[in-house]
Amino acid sequence: MSELINREIAKKWLSFPGQVRGVALINHQDFVVKNVGEEGLEKLETFLSQIGCPVSHKGLNSFRFYPVGLEVVELLAIKQLFKFDDEQFESIGIFGSKFSLVMKTFLKYFGSLRILSEQVPKIWRKYYTIGDLRVADLDERTRRIVLTLDNFYLHPLHCRHLKGYLSNVVKM
Repeated sequence: MSELINREIAKKWLSFPGQVRGVALINHQDFVVKNVGEEGLEKLETFLSQIGCPVSHKGLNSFRFYPVGLEVVELLAIKQLFKFDDEQFESIGIFGSKFSLVMKTFLKYFGSLRILSEQVPKIWRKYYTIGDLRVADLDERTRRIVLTLDNFYLHPLHCRHLKGYLSNVVKM
């Protein structure tokens, strides 16, 4: 996963079909601030502008949809600038899941695995316009749940991020 991000690669990812809520981008950037500092966020925003993806942390709207490729571009830029490893990308996902108001509210009131399994596709659709998240296996006795994500083909870094996010949601 040593792909360097540049203007050409960013343009390719930005043309990828589908959208993601701004909260995902905000979570990535908040993670950078927490782990690298405000100067890290400034460095990230400057770099994104240089490759044709100007993103202002202050200008993002949590509820607005943005191109899903922008999430990939941002993750690739974070990897390139800060040399994060795979575990840190899982940590970005875990970090985002802890601050998700939708997930906290849902889990607080509907915390059973059965109810969660019935709601998984709807919850996914609140965040992404592409991909189909579903429960492939559920065992309430052992509290085991297996999720499958179909029709969602993004960069492997994004998969690491989602692994952290989804595994932490299930743990909550």
